[in-house]
Amino acid sequence: MKTQQYHNNKTISGSAELLIVDDDERICRSLECYLQYEGYCVSSVSNGKAMWQHLEDRQPDLVLLDIILPGVDGITLARELRVKKPDTGIIMLTGKDDAVDTIVGLEVGADDYITKPFDNRQLLARIRSVLRRLSTNNKDNKASDEAAYIIQFDGWQINTETFELNAPTGEKINLSSIEFKLLEILVDNVGHVLSRDQILQKLSGREWQPNDRSVDVLIGKLRKVLEINPAQPKLIRTIRNLGYQFIGKTNS
Repeated sequence: MKTQQYHNNKTISGSAELLIVDDDERICRSLECYLQYEGYCVSSVSNGKAMWQHLEDRQPDLVLLDIILPGVDGITLARELRVKKPDTGIIMLTGKDDAVDTIVGLEVGADDYITKPFDNRQLLARIRSVLRRLSTNNKDNKASDEAAYIIQFDGWQINTETFELNAPTGEKINLSSIEFKLLEILVDNVGHVLSRDQILQKLSGREWQPNDRSVDVLIGKLRKVLEINPAQPKLIRTIRNLGYQFIGKTNS
């Protein structure tokens, strides 16, 4: 399947560019029509090889990546994409029985996932959410007092304007956009216990499902970054049968 790119009168200069990677031509055509009508510049390819060829010439803001693909699978592609294109958003397209693959997708750096079959409006909301997390404010509108965007806790520093995390050593730590958003949510609610459902609602506006371990996976990833001993966390506590509590000392 050749790369296809569509525009219409609603697409404006500077609109986000999306790439669909899915071997189901019907899904690609449907999403292309819908998303380009919503103002996005949309392209599609059917496999990993075509994706990398496309990325040689284009730099999409976000990739909609199916897990089941001919040749290299979507999980492997997501892992490679996160390394080679760290600023590109990734939303995994998964089947209803792909719970394990969904978790792995988040572990390798995907920003979000949506289960097929999905409502296009629901997907649009996910796309907008990820793009908001990835974007920074226009330089012309940037506040002069950058300190207002700095949050410090236990030697760590978060810049909510530039989406950067700096370790106590000064080292810049790379987080996926959803990991950064989760950290920001926890820090903003310091001392409060947040249930998994509350966290998922704040992350992507969806409710907790009984077999959904995505929040636990993301918490585990943050602990590996922040905690001296992730097995005995001092910053992000698990409150049994309730959820999670951030107990770091912040400057806010």
